[in-house]
Amino acid sequence: MEPESRNPERQVREKKIVAGTSVAAAVFLACTKLIVGLMTGSLGILAEAAHSALDLVAAVITYFAVRISDRPADDSHPYGHGKVENLSALLETLLLLLTCAWIVYEALLRLLVGEMEVDPSIWAFLVMGLSILIDYSRSKALGRVARKYGSQALEADALHFTTDIWSSGVVIIGLALVKIGQHQGDETGLYQRADAVAALVVAAIVTVVSLRLGRRAIDVLLDRAPQGLADRISRSVEALTGIRSVLRTRVRMVGNKVFVDLKVEVPRHLSFEEIHQQTRKIQEAVFKVSPEADVVVHTVPSKANEGVLEKIQSVAAREHVSIHNISAHRTERGMWIDLDLEVDPGMSFERAHELATDLEDKMRHALDCDSVSVPVADINVHIEPNARKPAVGEPVSEEDAVAYVERIRAIEKGLQGSRGCRNITLHRVEGWVYLSLHLWIRPEMPVVKAHGIAEELESRLRREFPEMGRIVIHTEPEKEA
Repeated sequence: MEPESRNPERQVREKKIVAGTSVAAAVFLACTKLIVGLMTGSLGILAEAAHSALDLVAAVITYFAVRISDRPADDSHPYGHGKVENLSALLETLLLLLTCAWIVYEALLRLLVGEMEVDPSIWAFLVMGLSILIDYSRSKALGRVARKYGSQALEADALHFTTDIWSSGVVIIGLALVKIGQHQGDETGLYQRADAVAALVVAAIVTVVSLRLGRRAIDVLLDRAPQGLADRISRSVEALTGIRSVLRTRVRMVGNKVFVDLKVEVPRHLSFEEIHQQTRKIQEAVFKVSPEADVVVHTVPSKANEGVLEKIQSVAAREHVSIHNISAHRTERGMWIDLDLEVDPGMSFERAHELATDLEDKMRHALDCDSVSVPVADINVHIEPNARKPAVGEPVSEEDAVAYVERIRAIEKGLQGSRGCRNITLHRVEGWVYLSLHLWIRPEMPVVKAHGIAEELESRLRREFPEMGRIVIHTEPEKEA
C-alpha cells in the first residue's frame, strides 16, 4: 500500500477539506465577534473581530494556495508550484502585522485620550468562549494535516487559530477586570483600561508569531537550506563504500518538497553501469535522511588514492576495451605488469597487435604522468579472443569421465592444505576438455595461500592432461562443504 504522504490524490483532498472548513470557521467567528464587539464597545473584542477578519482573508488565500501548490510540475515550473504556499504564508504575515498596527493605535488612543465605555455583558464572555472552542478544534485539525504533508500554508493557518486562543483568553481576562471595576465602583477608570491593555497584549502575541512565520516563509522563498540537513546528507553519502568525497551538497525547499543536488567524486575506472549502481546507493542514502527528497547526483571521475591496478583499469575504461587477469610485481628494474586483452575473434592478428601495443603505450604514459613511486619496467598484454556466443559442449564418455575423476582426486590428495574436491564436471568444448570442480580449503587459511593451492592444482592438471582447455576451480571453506 502506498504511504499516505506519497498519495497525491489523498493529500490534495485532505488539504482542501481542512482549508475549506477553516474558511467557514473564520467567517462565523469574524461576524460573531464584530456584532458582540459593537454591542459591548469592547476594543478587545473588536480587535479580535479584526483579527478574525484577517484570518478569514488568510484562510481564503490558504485555500487557493493549497489548490495551486499541489499541481504537478510543468515546463514553466520544473520544480512544481510548492512555493505558492510559502508566498501565501508571507502574505498572511503582512496582513496580520497591519492588523496589529491598527489595534495598537486604537488601544493607545483609548488609554491616553479616549473615553472608554465598555459593557462586559454575558454575550461578550459567551462569544469569546465559543471562539476558543472553535479555534482549538481548527488549530488541531490544521496542524495535523500541516505536519502530515509539510504544508507551510496550512501551518500558518494553524498558527492563526492558535494565537486566537491565546488572545481570546487575554480578552476574557480584560473583560473580567472591567466587570470587577463596575462592581467596585471604579471611579478612576483603572479597570476600564484593562480592556485596552488586553488589546495590546493580543497585538503583541500576534506580532511575535507573525514575524516568526514570516521569517520561515522568506527563508524558503530565498532557497535557504533547512538547518543541518546538507551536513547530514553529506555524512551519509561519504560513509558509502566507493565514494571518494562529496564535493558539493545543495538543498532547497519548494513548498513541502526537498530538492537535493549532489556532486560526488567516484573512482574513474568504474564502468557506466557501476556508476549507475553507485548513484542508486547515493539516492538511497539521501532517502534515509530525507525520505521525500528529489535527488540529482552528478558524479565526477577521480584518480585520488588510486593504486596501480586501478590506474590500469581507468585507461582500459577510457579506451573502451575489456581487460582481465591483471597482475603486477616489483623487481629491481621496476614494476612488471601483465594483463589479458579481449578482442573480437574475427579481428586480424595485425590489428589486434596494434590495439595491444597502443594500450601498452597509453598505460605506460598514464603511470609515468601520475608519478608512480616505482618506475614501470615492462607491460605485457596477452591477446585473447572474446567469445561472442556460448560454445556447444558435448558430454565426456562415461569410461573417460571415470578415469579423469580418479586421476583428478589422486592429484588433489597430493596438495598440502587441500581438504578434498567435489562437483567434478567434464565437457568437450571445441576439441578441448572443459573441467570445473569445487576445492575444499581450511576456513582459517589466508586468501593468498588458498589461491596458491588452487593455482598449483591447475598447474598439475595441465601437466597431467595437455588436452585440458579451460579449468575452473571454485574454492570453498571446509566447514561449508
